[in-house]
Amino acid sequence: SASTVIMPAHTPRGTPAGNVAFGLNKGHKTEKIEKQALPARRKGKLNKRVAFVRDVVREVVGFAPYERRCMELLRVGKDKRALKYCKKRLGTHKRGKAKREEMINVIQAQRKAAAQAKTD
Repeated sequence: SASTVIMPAHTPRGTPAGNVAFGLNKGHKTEKIEKQALPARRKGKLNKRVAFVRDVVREVVGFAPYERRCMELLRVGKDKRALKYCKKRLGTHKRGKAKREEMINVIQAQRKAAAQAKTD
């Protein structure tokens, strides 16, 4: 009579699952290939050149009227009011928070520059 190979009903615990035709780990074992990130993943990342251009434009043009008012509110200490004002002007809470943070950084830079000029 022909000899038949009887497949086990399960893989015993602790044994590495190879090429098995059943169970959770069934199928031919393959090696995972790491895919290169799509260019769309870089969208919105600040470039050195873009940052420089924005900096020059900010220096030449200055601040928009709503940005000046926001800075004034922050100088007085009305952070929440400044956020509400920015949010109203820019449309979303996230954009408002980002703008308020930007204006806080601008005020800090101005104070630092003033202190630097005082010591010189």
